[in-house]
This record gives sequence, C-alpha cells and structure tokens, in this order.
Amino acid sequence: MKVLANDGISEGGKKALEEAGIELLDAKVSQDQLPNFINENQVDVLLVRSSTKVRATLIDACPSLKIVGRGGIGMDNIDVEYAIEKGLYVINTPHASSRSVAEMVFAHFFSLARFLHESNRLMPLEGDTRFSAMKKSFENAVELKGKNLGVIGFGGIGKEVVEIGISLGMTVKVLTRNPKTETVTLSFFDGQTVDFEISSTQNMEELLRDADFLSINTPKGAAYILNTPQFEKMKDGVFVVNTARGGVLNEVELLKFIDSGKIAGAALDVFESEPNPELPLLMNPNLSLSPHLGGNTKDAQEKIGIELAQQIIDIKKKL
Repeated sequence: MKVLANDGISEGGKKALEEAGIELLDAKVSQDQLPNFINENQVDVLLVRSSTKVRATLIDACPSLKIVGRGGIGMDNIDVEYAIEKGLYVINTPHASSRSVAEMVFAHFFSLARFLHESNRLMPLEGDTRFSAMKKSFENAVELKGKNLGVIGFGGIGKEVVEIGISLGMTVKVLTRNPKTETVTLSFFDGQTVDFEISSTQNMEELLRDADFLSINTPKGAAYILNTPQFEKMKDGVFVVNTARGGVLNEVELLKFIDSGKIAGAALDVFESEPNPELPLLMNPNLSLSPHLGGNTKDAQEKIGIELAQQIIDIKKKL
C-alpha cells in the first residue's frame, strides 16, 4: 500500500506506517499535478489537511485511490459523499486537535481581555514615546474568572473549551441544536479528578444575553450562526472568538457591531475568504487575528499523524 501525505504527516505517523509495512511517498504535489502523480505511482491513500482539495474530478481521475484522509476535523475540502459513493474509505481525526484549538480560543480571550493584541502592535511603534499614555488607554482590561462563558457547539473542541473555562472559574453555558448532557472531567497533576455534568440549552437568546465571552465551536452550516439578529441580542461589551470555520459568522456585520461598541472585541482564526482575509478585518485594532492556527501545534500534529496511520492500518487489514 502506498500513501501520499500531500500536506505532511508527523514523525509518529510516519513511524507507525513504516512499522506496518506501508510505503509513505516523500512528495508535495501541486493541485494540478496530483492526478498524474497518483496514477503514475499507483497511490492507494491520499492524506490532506486544509491546502489540498479532493474533489469529484480528482476522485474520478484516480482509480487507484482506496482511502482519502483529512488531518483534522472539517471535511470542507473533500467531496465526502461522492468519495463514499465511489467506494472509497474517508477518514479524519475529529479529536486529535481538540485541546490545541480550545487553548487557542483562550489565547485569544486573554489577548482581547488584556489588550495584548493591540499593545503588541503599538509597542514597537510608540512604546518609547507613548508608554504612559498606552498604559492608561488599556486600563479597562478584565479578568476571566467569574465571567460568563458561552460555548456554541459541544463536540470534542466544545468540551475542551468548557473544561478550560471551568478551570478558570468561569460560569459556563453551552448551546446545541438538541439538548444533551455531557460529563466534563478536570484532571490534576496529583491524579485527582473532578467531574462536572454540563447540560446544553437550545435557547440562543438566553446564551447571547448572558455571555461575557463567546466561543463558536461548531461546523459550518448553510447560514450564518451569528448575524445581525444575534449580534443585537448580545450583552454589551462581549468578546467573541471564532476558531471554527469561516462563514459561521457574518464578518461585515461583526465589524459594524465592534465599531458601535456593542462588541468589545473579537478574534478570528478562520475567515470567509481564507486564505485572503478582507483588508478591513486585518486593519481593525479591535480584532485579534491568527492565520488558521487552531490545531497547529506539535502536540496536535503528532496525535493527528498517529491517528490517521492507525486508521489506515486498520482499513488495510480489511482490504
């Protein structure tokens, strides 16, 4: 069996494949050259992340493919249903990067709450001339402890966000389409654990009314989850973070509500026009921005690689 990990794979993933006798091709192939490369090398497995697209045309052009895999959660760049119809196995890693994404959520929350995103921009430019003035301009910072955390979505990432929020002493409320109750376990360095039973709500209005900090951790749907009606219902001075997918909130309307002061600040790790975010977003001082880094840690990549490799090994046994 031959595997092309076109967007890369961790050392742990490589090692697991090699130990299972599976050949990993060392190549990074451009999108337009993929069909030729796959056919010439009789590739069985194509692994991608967010860069490489696996559309129906590619699937039709490459009869040797048996498995298509996505290192991560979202499958936006793969025509999943079509691949399954054609008899391909489609795999992903829905849990491997959950902690990394959740920690990114709070990295942005802390940055917004303490104005770090703005002070990091200004200090190199004005730190030597406006030090005291900047210190005073950032005096309205807030703590997270004791604040209300609203979490939209209660999958692997949502649960991790809830866990971190609880550990910080926040009051947590979760929104899902259908009510559900999950056990969130906090584990400590000395082996102690504490379980919390968290029940979600379907009441969007209540969630938005109460949340001081709001995190979106849900797949992209057909319509915006947060748009003008939702922004209007939010608590004044709320902080919003989107590490989910571009298109789950209306970025144009978001800027309007930031400019009006309704939303104190927002963070975007994903964008509607990714990988070319709109200039007004990039220039707004009330936005904390990152280039889709949510699951981009060494820890997550190692777990992703190993999880993909194990799924390939398991499928190979069935073939």
